[in-house]
Amino acid sequence: MPAIAPDSEPFADDLSAMRRALELAHSAIGLSDPNPRVGCVIVDASGRLLGQGHTQAAGQAHAEVMALRDAAARGHEVTGATAHVTLEPCSHHGRTPPCCDALIAAGVKRVVAVCVDPNPAVAGQGLARLRAAGIQAELGPLGELGDQARELNIGFFSRMLRGQPYVRMKVAASLDGRTALPDGRSQWITAEAARRDGHAFRKRAGAVLTGIGTVLDDDPRLDVRLVETALQPLRVVIDSRLQTPATARLLQPPGQVLIYAAEVDKVKAAALRAQGAEIACLPNAAGKVDLAAVLADLGRRGINELHAEAGHKLNGSLIREGLVDELLLYLAPKLVGLGREIASFGPLENLDQAVQLDWLDSTAVGADLRLRARPSGRLASWLGPIGQDHKA
Repeated sequence: MPAIAPDSEPFADDLSAMRRALELAHSAIGLSDPNPRVGCVIVDASGRLLGQGHTQAAGQAHAEVMALRDAAARGHEVTGATAHVTLEPCSHHGRTPPCCDALIAAGVKRVVAVCVDPNPAVAGQGLARLRAAGIQAELGPLGELGDQARELNIGFFSRMLRGQPYVRMKVAASLDGRTALPDGRSQWITAEAARRDGHAFRKRAGAVLTGIGTVLDDDPRLDVRLVETALQPLRVVIDSRLQTPATARLLQPPGQVLIYAAEVDKVKAAALRAQGAEIACLPNAAGKVDLAAVLADLGRRGINELHAEAGHKLNGSLIREGLVDELLLYLAPKLVGLGREIASFGPLENLDQAVQLDWLDSTAVGADLRLRARPSGRLASWLGPIGQDHKA
């Protein structure tokens, strides 16, 4: 957990304390799934730090409890203190007791949060429970921090509100939009810095998705290895006819593998299961894997963010079916000419049918350029009022 020296300057206001809580919340990436990434900072009336913490692994302590434990370890009493939390404290019994009860029992006077919990089991009840106990419980906004806290947990919001993960499609391409040579070779279009940055986004995800074409062409591992992580994402393959070789590198440890098929050959399935893979059969009417059903199934499995690294065919299917929430594109400063495109869909009858995107950001990553965009209006279509304000 990031440290603050015991003699550090007091926090000037709620905003500065919440900034620190958000920094702590980022430390839960690659650790807390399927739970949200939450940070908590507890201060006294003068703004002096008493305790801090972030969500631990599933089944372990949440941010509020970690901050209370930290305060106790520092020898600080928290009676009358203020707790700054990046998400509404939970009010239900899950793997752990309610955080509301811990804050109430500790005697804090005030709780400030920047996001209401989208979990129907909480959804404002945490703040109400605190208020019923006589605690001054407030919900932002605090500048842009509410949006930042929501973005940090965009997958958790997606799973709670839609029952499916947030789908981020990652693509590495040349400046002329080629992801591979005509024969499928793609290693490496982008440089090492971009690949490391891509692994940081893999670390965010509960699952990494690819298609059988990528498995056969590239034999990828699909794990997180270029950045440190406590958890390995579930590796998911869309493989309608169960063509994944039992020798595929993605079947090797660490982590687990889930293969979605439309038809299951018993001999092939037995060989893959012998390598530790799970196989789920989800056919659609066309005899392919039902991608919408895949997302619903992953949501039931607790996957918050789904990181798709696939070829042009699966990318095209995901886009055509309106299942992509974000495009993560790394552009290399090179021209390839003939080759495979980013996504194969269409043809469109006119340009009005094009998928319209809204830019999120553009960042130089080493020699390459990282672009992030969302389909216009898609986030608002499911986030709804919970993303427009922070009232409770």
